[in-house]
Amino acid sequence: TLEARPVAGAACRPSGEALAVTEVAPGVFVHRGAVAEPDGANRGDTANIGFVIGTRAVAVIDSGSAAWMGEALWRSIRARSALPVAYVVLTHVHPDHLLGASVFEGAEIVAHAGLPQALARRQETYLQKFESLIGAEAFLGTRVPRVDQEVTERATLDLGGRVLDLRAWPQAHSGTDLTVLDRATGTLFAGDLVVDGHIPPLDGSLRGWQRALGELVQVPATRVVPGHGGPVLHWPDAAAPVRRYLEVLARDAAAAVSAGERLSEAVTHIAAEERDRWQLFDAFNARNSTVAFTELEWE
Repeated sequence: TLEARPVAGAACRPSGEALAVTEVAPGVFVHRGAVAEPDGANRGDTANIGFVIGTRAVAVIDSGSAAWMGEALWRSIRARSALPVAYVVLTHVHPDHLLGASVFEGAEIVAHAGLPQALARRQETYLQKFESLIGAEAFLGTRVPRVDQEVTERATLDLGGRVLDLRAWPQAHSGTDLTVLDRATGTLFAGDLVVDGHIPPLDGSLRGWQRALGELVQVPATRVVPGHGGPVLHWPDAAAPVRRYLEVLARDAAAAVSAGERLSEAVTHIAAEERDRWQLFDAFNARNSTVAFTELEWE
C-alpha cells in the first residue's frame, strides 16, 4: 500500500470552470473527453479522466492535457468533497492523459515504473506539439509532472473505506500502461488499453496488447471506464471491439509480411475493413499498421 502525504490542494487560478462529470458508480466520477484530435476548439479535452472519493482521501485517475483541465477537475472534486486529493494516478504516458497533473500540488503522482523515462524522452515534443495544437492560452501554466511513486507490478491505494488496486502491464497499448480497479464498486479504469469509438492507438506492442487484454478480461470488474468514449461500459464485454480490431490488424499485417509486401504498400490496406467501425481511423490506422507490420516482421 502506498502512503499518502498531506495535500495542500491544487495550484488553481482563483476562479474558473469545473469539468462536467458523471457519477458512474457510488463515489466514482468520470469526465468524458471528446473523441477527437486535440485542437483549439476542444482545448485538448479529448481523454476520459476521473476521481474516486474515499472516507479519508480522493484519488484522481488521469488529469487531462493541460493545466486548465487539472484545475477544472479540481473544482469538480471540491464541489463534491472537501477531502484532500492524496493521489494522482496516470494510466500511461500520452499527453492528453497526464499534462494536467502538476496542478495537484502535494499529491502523490503514481504511475507505471516505465513512465518517467518514457516521458523524459518525449516531454519536449509533447509540450511543443500540444501548445501548437490547442493554442498558447489553453496551454498556459502547463508543466510536465514528476512521478513520486512508480509501480513495477502491483500496488494498492487506501482512500479510507475503499481500496484501489493498481497494476502495471508489460508493453501493450504503450510501454507504460497502468490500470486501476476500485474494489468497492467493481469499477475498472483501463486507460487506453480499452477504448470506445476512438480507434485503438498502438504505441507499444501488438502482441503485448493482445496478451494484456486476454488477462485484463479476467479482472473481476462489473464496469469499465475506457480511455476514450464511454464514459462507462459493461465489463468484460467492452474489450471485445478492441480485441477484434487488434486481431484484424495482426492478421492483415502478418499476411502482408508473408506476401513480401513493402511497408508503404501494406499500410494502405491493413485493417481496412475496420474503417467504418471507428472514429479517427484515418488519423491512426496507418501508424498502427506500421507498428504491427514492423513487429510481425520479426516473428
